[in-house]
Amino acid sequence: MTEFKPLVFSGVQPTGNLHLGNYLGAIRKFVALQENNDCIYCVVDLHALTAQLVHEDMATQIRSITAAFLAAGIDPKKHIVFNQSQVPQHAELAWIFNCVARIGWMNRMTQFKDKAGKDREQASLGLYAYPSLMAADILVYRATHVPVGEDQKQHLELARDIAMKFNMDFADKIRPTGLGIDIKVGDEPVHAYFPMVEPLIDGPAPRVMSLKDGTKKMSKSDPSDLSRINLMDDQDAISKKIRKAKTDPDALPSETEGLKGRPEADNLVGIFAALADKPKADVLAEFGGQQFSVFKPALIELAVDVLAPINAEMRRLMEDPAHIDSVLRDGGERARARAEKTMNEVRDIIGFVR
Repeated sequence: MTEFKPLVFSGVQPTGNLHLGNYLGAIRKFVALQENNDCIYCVVDLHALTAQLVHEDMATQIRSITAAFLAAGIDPKKHIVFNQSQVPQHAELAWIFNCVARIGWMNRMTQFKDKAGKDREQASLGLYAYPSLMAADILVYRATHVPVGEDQKQHLELARDIAMKFNMDFADKIRPTGLGIDIKVGDEPVHAYFPMVEPLIDGPAPRVMSLKDGTKKMSKSDPSDLSRINLMDDQDAISKKIRKAKTDPDALPSETEGLKGRPEADNLVGIFAALADKPKADVLAEFGGQQFSVFKPALIELAVDVLAPINAEMRRLMEDPAHIDSVLRDGGERARARAEKTMNEVRDIIGFVR
């Protein structure tokens, strides 16, 4: 092998209801990427324990994410869809990466600081080591590309740092195995076992904000269900939430410059643009000068048109948990075979007896 085989990996945590922001920012991209890439999509249930140790119904959450993948159009036969806990090699490689990563690197992770809050002494070790497991998720398949949002870019950089340090520390062990590939990192030649994973950024990601506060991201954890459109919401719920969405008294501007300082207007126009797959400027060319009493019904019609088929298919799938479980089981077996090949090679590089 003279170069790493292109492979896309990404995962979604099974915590809370998937919402419009998850769909537009991640899942819709997953569907598009599968057309021209080898893809592995994972429900990262081990990561879910860092947010909350005891879950009321973890199994339903895992199945719901899987149903969303399938309903949106991901093909589990051509690609791999599975839940992380079915592949123990993720956790095994994460331990090795815990020993590769440096405390200083982990201390720089801003997401840990944000999630742990002021009382970091009470945060779990799992939350602190989360980025190391994320690196293992990607590199146990020697994936080359990951679609990421802004909040995960730093973790992806850490995955590259971990891969680089492993490659450098074990350079003399990698070459005799014949498993490495000559790459350049900057101007430095490296005989690498793990690739320098690259972020996949396909244009500006739609940043979907709360329907109740245009300055905050749409979130599963927001106490108000009116703040988000869930993928399992029916037509009536979608209509109610958009009608009640916060706005301001002014008409919509005719140009994007006029959205500055109007976060709620900017958010609703952005949602329309993302659902219609067109620039905000085109939306404003159509609705500029109109009141929200005209714009909101149009947005409701569009949102229902795009989301209703996904909603219906998710509901159908959730009524057949045995089918979802069979998809995850099949994906888990195929993922495990790939991951075990990597781990056997890593064990040989390190020098473990097997």
